[in-house]
Amino acid sequence: MGIIQITKSTIETEHICCALGAKQYEHAVKEKKKWLRERMDEGLVFSRLDERAKVFIEYLPAEMAWVPIQAQNYMYINCLWVSGRYKNNGYAKQLLSECKEDAMNRGMDGIVHIVGQKKYPYLSDKTFLEHMGFETVDRGEPYFQLMALKWNDQGVIPSFSKQLKTVSDDKGIAIYYTAQCPFAVGIIEELRKIAENKNVTFKSFQITSKEEAQNSPTIWTTFGLFYNGEFITHEIISPNKFEKLLTKILTEDSIQI
Repeated sequence: MGIIQITKSTIETEHICCALGAKQYEHAVKEKKKWLRERMDEGLVFSRLDERAKVFIEYLPAEMAWVPIQAQNYMYINCLWVSGRYKNNGYAKQLLSECKEDAMNRGMDGIVHIVGQKKYPYLSDKTFLEHMGFETVDRGEPYFQLMALKWNDQGVIPSFSKQLKTVSDDKGIAIYYTAQCPFAVGIIEELRKIAENKNVTFKSFQITSKEEAQNSPTIWTTFGLFYNGEFITHEIISPNKFEKLLTKILTEDSIQI
């Protein structure tokens, strides 16, 4: 089994790992593929294991990344995912090494990636990146960290954008998301129905441009859930977990009143 790169000419017939086998996300996968095709014109690379597995890396030049960071002449990793029985077989190292080689060949100064201060769903493992030579170069509320693997001492030190907001202006539930992950696209309407059944205002905002993403109220723009303007989670939350979260929030609100 080798690593293959998905291109604009092959993306329609190749699987892209995300939501693999999940029939309810077919429409979301189509949106994801469209998003990938458009980003490929901007230098995005999507490589995966030549197997029906969730083993892949997705990266692009940081200047084109849909996240609020400043990292001129770096490569930004959108997602590095190795799951199930494919873990601990060296695939993450292999994918990361290919990304590094590509970045060096393009004359870049390093690689950046967003993680959490501890292990969180949908975010890469910080300890693995540290093992691979990455260092934390900036922190953003409430728990995000920007890590960099730098091989040019003259390169800039990457950072989160200083104008970054950590709250939204919306009452009730507000979710900001992109088509970068099919799970985010696919879950929105299910969450909306749950909120409506509990008489909670629900708004969703699909970020549709790099400029919107780089000025969004959330660091991990793939998915950000807010309640009454305050950030709650980046986790692309299941309907069951969302319902429990809303019950808890509403209970706490009634106690405060």
